[in-house]
Amino acid sequence: MASSFIVLLGPPGAGKGTQAEVLTDKLGLPHISSGDIFRENLKKQTELGQKAQVYMNRGELVPDDLTIAMIHERLSQPDAARGAILDGFPRTPAQAEALAKMLGEMGGQVKVVPYIAVPDQELIERLSGRWTCRSGGHVYHEKNNPPKVAGKCDVDGSVLYQREDDRPETVSNRIRVYSQQTAPLIEYYHSHGLLAEVDGTKPISQVTDEMLKTVQEHLK
Repeated sequence: MASSFIVLLGPPGAGKGTQAEVLTDKLGLPHISSGDIFRENLKKQTELGQKAQVYMNRGELVPDDLTIAMIHERLSQPDAARGAILDGFPRTPAQAEALAKMLGEMGGQVKVVPYIAVPDQELIERLSGRWTCRSGGHVYHEKNNPPKVAGKCDVDGSVLYQREDDRPETVSNRIRVYSQQTAPLIEYYHSHGLLAEVDGTKPISQVTDEMLKTVQEHLK
């Protein structure tokens, strides 16, 4: 039986990490993040990691063939023999084509691509509502987890500040860049009949239920 791969898509703040953990737990498939693979190769100074470092030091994007080689090496490991949940890869239709070819050679295939959809305005509210305490790094949220006293940490009383990454204008830009980069990939998987949109505005438990139901239907 072909091994089953799931490509998880969703903008920053959509709750992708949370849902990936649940899918890993329920399906027994490893959650493979391209960011983790990069960090691991750089940390261990593998041959691929050293090659990637050259491009990163120059502020350039790592070429597809290097990225794909790192992914291939990770997917060849025993824990991915039955399949995996891919997060952060592919990012473009060209990478999606390369992934399909690679998996075909390994006796696997992408079975479903859940896309957690959340309107931009809600994403901005989720991400730009975060405030961090200067002393201990405790995190609060204006709506979901406000401090007892505005602007002060409940734990140590230190001043709360907003990290550069969490400022509304930075958040808006991150979301815009994600949408521009991912739109062709969403269209690619939609045209291949693999995209399954999940409503990410619902409570987490409902998003999880919808995600599991969708994934399990495609894995039958």
